[in-house]
Amino acid sequence: MISPCSYGLKLDVIALALPLIMIQVHRDLEHLPEFKNAVITIGTFDGVHLGHQQIIEQLKEEASHVGGETVIITFHPHPRKIIASGKHEIKILNTLNEKIELLDDKGIDHLVVVPFNDRFSHQAASEYIENFLVKKFRPHTIIIGYDHRFGKDRAGDYHLLEEFGLKYNYFVKEIPGHILNEVTISSTRVRTALLNSDIDTANKLLGYSYFFEGKVFEGNKRGRTIGYPTANLLIEEEEKLIPSDGVYTVEITISKAREILKGMMNIGMRPTVDGTYRTIEVNIFDFDKDIYGETLRVYVKHFLRGEIKFGGLEQLKHQLAQDKINALEKLGDSQPSYRSNSNLEADLKIDS
Repeated sequence: MISPCSYGLKLDVIALALPLIMIQVHRDLEHLPEFKNAVITIGTFDGVHLGHQQIIEQLKEEASHVGGETVIITFHPHPRKIIASGKHEIKILNTLNEKIELLDDKGIDHLVVVPFNDRFSHQAASEYIENFLVKKFRPHTIIIGYDHRFGKDRAGDYHLLEEFGLKYNYFVKEIPGHILNEVTISSTRVRTALLNSDIDTANKLLGYSYFFEGKVFEGNKRGRTIGYPTANLLIEEEEKLIPSDGVYTVEITISKAREILKGMMNIGMRPTVDGTYRTIEVNIFDFDKDIYGETLRVYVKHFLRGEIKFGGLEQLKHQLAQDKINALEKLGDSQPSYRSNSNLEADLKIDS
């Protein structure tokens, strides 16, 4: 854990204004507002990556043309958890709160979070259109992929939406096929990249630095004995995808503050000290503060190296010193982390 040190507090930070959430989030389907010329799209938008952002731009452009409001309909929990046969483990790129924050940053007016359950998934396609889309949203335009399927047995499709549009006086516009393909491919590629330590590719596809949050808990305090105290993180969202084991350069914010601090992170089993479980530890550079119980947001910037078993703590300490040099060099060339726009070693498993 990060603990007071004899040297003074020196923070390498960027001061940021606390973000003001402007998007309206609706979770109660029985009390939705009267949307103005609602321009709607539907999807999980997990990651809100560059492919998704093209759909968002199409949504905003159409809303601007008709003097309407942008509305994204999403589902929670992930539909695959409900409708997939057998146990289906879902690893998500964004928690719901992170998704809200990212969509707000893109200027969306409304996000409607639909509680996805068996009852909702088994309604007939016509019922989905009439009692859900039309009754609750009174859409001006629905922007959707040509291959979009909905309703019981996935019987509803783009043609059915068009057919009902003639009856209920709304328009249906297609998301271009190449964008749909990009969304699907990008979502898979981001997950694959994160699980293979390819942070550069993941961040490029996302359009921002991948991030996650964890609460700081007390560890065994070995890290401080070799001059690299670490914050041990508990990830409370079990479905959040965590990158593969290794050492990474990171930027960090603490709780609700928006100062960006620099550091390095280790994810792994702590082989040098015979660790028995996977841990996530962050060494914040030149930092002197007790942060037990605080929530850290970690922006993953670069992969430094894999986790290594060293011959002892002295070898580990020497490697951590080199890791810090390498990390600072890479962080000096990094683009700002997501919110600044709008040690580990392989063993940092050594507790602070």
